[in-house]
Amino acid sequence: MNVLVIGANGQVGHQIVNLLHDRKEHSVKALVRKEEQAAELADKGIESVVASLEDSVETLSSAIEGSDAIIFAAGSGGSTGSDKTLLVDLDGAVKTMEAAEKLGVKRYVMVSAHQAHNRENWSEALMPYYAAKHYADKILEQSSLDYTIVRPGGLLNEEGTGHVSIGENLKRGSVSREDVANVIVASLLNENTIRRSFDLISGEDSIENAIASL
Repeated sequence: MNVLVIGANGQVGHQIVNLLHDRKEHSVKALVRKEEQAAELADKGIESVVASLEDSVETLSSAIEGSDAIIFAAGSGGSTGSDKTLLVDLDGAVKTMEAAEKLGVKRYVMVSAHQAHNRENWSEALMPYYAAKHYADKILEQSSLDYTIVRPGGLLNEEGTGHVSIGENLKRGSVSREDVANVIVASLLNENTIRRSFDLISGEDSIENAIASL
């Protein structure tokens, strides 16, 4: 598959791009916002395209064209205001869904947030972020795309264990970014994850078995 990773310069997106590049099971293209980020990827032999999630659907369609699958791992980041959260995490995500449908790209994997589907479990300090994720996920679920929505818990920069818990509703927990990347890559061709949404935290099951249990 030709896989486009949106948000490739973020911490999770970076892990996903490197994993896809190293495994060589799929062709990977990274979508980044800055030319210098593209240059750094080129030095590693990784193809990239420069675009912003605040660009038009037409511009994003040009960046997506030729892809078989999209992984959305972008985010406005904690240093921006609620306006950027709305424009990137919600509207930016929806524009890529619209572009994917326009181009006939069916496979779409979304990196969301733990319990984004349950308002009563949102963090008070991150309400705009959770609201953006909630509605982006809802729009994705209502689309024609073959989606998978992965809702990881607190993200850690630790080495992955390869063992996780996956479920529709899981208690609060954490998970390494490396394990999140591995779950996402493993989900790409796994029909068990198509049109499914799930929480993801560290656990006892191997990634393969956890996905199989959905």
